[in-house]
Amino acid sequence: MNFVSIIDLAGSVALLLWGVHMVQTGVQRAFGARLNQILSKTLRNKIQAFFAGLGITAVLQSSTATGLMITSFTANGVIGLPSALAVMLGANVGTTLIVQLLSFDVSRIAPLFVLIGVVMFRRWMNAVRDLGRSFIGLGLILISLHQFLEILQPYTNQPSLRLMLGSIADMPLIAVFIALVLTWIMHSSVAVVLLIASFASHNVIPPETAFAMVIGSNIGTALNPVLEGTGKDIVSKRLPIGNLLNRVIGAAICMLFLTQMTRWFIYYYPDMNRSVANFHTLFNIVTAAVFLPFLTPYADFLKRIMPRPKEEKTEDPSKPIYLDKSALKQSPMLAISNAIRESLRLCDALEKMLYGVDNTLKSKTPQIAIEARRVDIILDKLTNSIQSYVTALDPESLNRNELTQTERILTFCTQIANASDVLDRNVLPTVHKMAKQRIILPDEMMQPLKDMLKRMHQNLRIAATLLMNEDETIARKLAEEKDIFRETENQANSIYYRRLREETTNKKNQILYGSFMLELARDLKRTNTHIVASAAYPVLDQSGLLLPSRLQPEDDTNLSTDKELSKREENEE
Repeated sequence: MNFVSIIDLAGSVALLLWGVHMVQTGVQRAFGARLNQILSKTLRNKIQAFFAGLGITAVLQSSTATGLMITSFTANGVIGLPSALAVMLGANVGTTLIVQLLSFDVSRIAPLFVLIGVVMFRRWMNAVRDLGRSFIGLGLILISLHQFLEILQPYTNQPSLRLMLGSIADMPLIAVFIALVLTWIMHSSVAVVLLIASFASHNVIPPETAFAMVIGSNIGTALNPVLEGTGKDIVSKRLPIGNLLNRVIGAAICMLFLTQMTRWFIYYYPDMNRSVANFHTLFNIVTAAVFLPFLTPYADFLKRIMPRPKEEKTEDPSKPIYLDKSALKQSPMLAISNAIRESLRLCDALEKMLYGVDNTLKSKTPQIAIEARRVDIILDKLTNSIQSYVTALDPESLNRNELTQTERILTFCTQIANASDVLDRNVLPTVHKMAKQRIILPDEMMQPLKDMLKRMHQNLRIAATLLMNEDETIARKLAEEKDIFRETENQANSIYYRRLREETTNKKNQILYGSFMLELARDLKRTNTHIVASAAYPVLDQSGLLLPSRLQPEDDTNLSTDKELSKREENEE
C-alpha cells in the first residue's frame, strides 16, 4: 500500500467520523432537551431503560454520546447504577443496528441524503435546519464507507496482506487484540466491523477469525470511555468500567463456543457480509439478555470494588458537582444543562446568607453573621467555576438558542455574585454591628426590613425558576418587585422622619435606630435589584418587553414642555 492510498484511507475514516459527529450534533440540537426528558422518564424500569438506550443510540449513531449523558446522570445521583447499566446494554445493541443498515449496499442513496440535508439546512431554521445537518452527516457516512471499501478492495487479493492476516487464523486471541486496538485507535466500532465484513467477504480472513475480531471490536469500543473518561471521580467511572466488564465477560463466554457458533452462522448465513453483521448484533443481544436480570447485584458488586473515597464523603461546598468537562466537546447541550444545575446551587448559597441576616436580627448573635459571610467565599468560587465552564464551550458548535442560554447563565451567575457581594460588604456587617451593640429596632422600624427579606426569599426562588423555564409572565412579576422595594424603602424613610419629628426627649437614639434602618433598607433594595436582573431582565429583553431607559425621550420632553407653556399663555390671556 503506497503513501497516497494510506492518505486516502485515513481521509475516508476521518470523513466517516465527521459524518457521525454531524448526525450526533444535529439530532442533539434538534431534540436534545427531549432526549434528556425521555431518558429521565424511562430510567426507572430496567426494561424501559434498555429500550431507551437502544432507540436513542440508533438515532444518535453513537453509544458514546448516550453513555456520556447516562454517566453524568449516574455520577450526580439522578438515576441508579442498575438503570444506567441497562441503558448501556441497550446502547450496545443500538450500535449494531447501524452496522445492520450499512452492511447493505446503500451508497447509491448517499447523494440524495446530502441533497435533502442541504435544502433543509439552507431553507429552514431551528429544528428542521438541525435535522438537515443530520441528513448531510448520514450521506457523508455512506460516501466515506463506500470510498473506504473501494480503496481496500484492490489490496484484498495481495499475497502479503493475505499472508499477514492468515497468520492469525489459528490464533483467535491475537485477532481479538488486533481488532480491540484498531477500534480504540479509530474510535468507531462501526468502521472496524464493516472492515472485518469486507475482509471476510473477500476471503482474506476465515469466518472464525472474523467473528473473533468482531468480539475484539466490541471490547475496544467499550475501552475508550474508560481510558478517556470523565475526571478522577470514582463514581463516574463505575458505569464505563461496568460496561467494559459486561463486554469482557460476554466475550470470554463467546470465545469458548466460537467454533460451534461459526459453523452455525456459516450454515444459516453463507453471505459473510450479513453473517458478520448478524454475529455482531447477536453478541450484544445475548450479552444484554444474560446481564439484564442480574444488574442490581452487579451494580452492588461495582460499588464494593469501587467505593467512594473517604475524603469525598465530606465534600467541599465550593467544589462543583455537575460540571462534567467531557460534555463540553462531546455534548454541548448536556454541558449547558450541567451549568444550569450548578447555577441553582448559587441560589442555595445566597439564600443561606439571607437566612443569616434574618437570624442575626432576631437572635442578636454576632457569630451568625460571621458564618453567613463565609458563604460568600463559596459562592464566588462556584461562580468562577461555572463561568469558566460555560466560556469553554465552542461557540461554533452551538446553535442560536444554546448561545442565548449560555449568555443567560453568565448573566445569572454575575448578578447573583453581585447580590452576594452587597450582603457580604454592607448588609451582614451592619447587622453584625447591631448584634454586638445589642441594638433592637422598634417593631415599626423592623417591619419594612422583614417585608423586604420575606419578599427577597420568594424572588430568589422565582429567579431560579426563570433560569430553567423562560416564562414572560413570571419574569414581568419579578421585575415589578423593584417598584415594591422602592415603595418599601420610601415607607422606611417616612417612618424615620415621622418618629424623628414626634420624638422630643431621646432624639439621639431615634437618629441611631433610623440610620441603621435606612442603611439596611437601601442595601436590601440593591440586593433585590441584582436578583431581579439575574433572571427577569434577560427573559424580558429577549421578548422585546424591556425598555432601554426609564427616562422620557428628550424630544417628548421638549414637546410636553412646549404644550405646558402654550397652556399657560392661554390661561394668562
